[in-house]
Amino acid sequence: MKALKTEFMYVKPKSLQAKNRFVNMMNKLHSCRVKNRKDGKVFLESISGKYFFTMNENEDSHWEVIV
Repeated sequence: MKALKTEFMYVKPKSLQAKNRFVNMMNKLHSCRVKNRKDGKVFLESISGKYFFTMNENEDSHWEVIV
């Protein structure tokens, strides 16, 4: 049986709240593991494993996807 590849998304904080989480809980690391996708939302886990959050995949007020 083949192991599934983990999908990653790279995010950048936009809001003050997101910037605070980025520094204090995400160790300033942009990489996040994609845990789930549903209805245009993506559920992410920070690489540090300390922060889990949901964001809109297209336009989010707190996070921006880095391509």
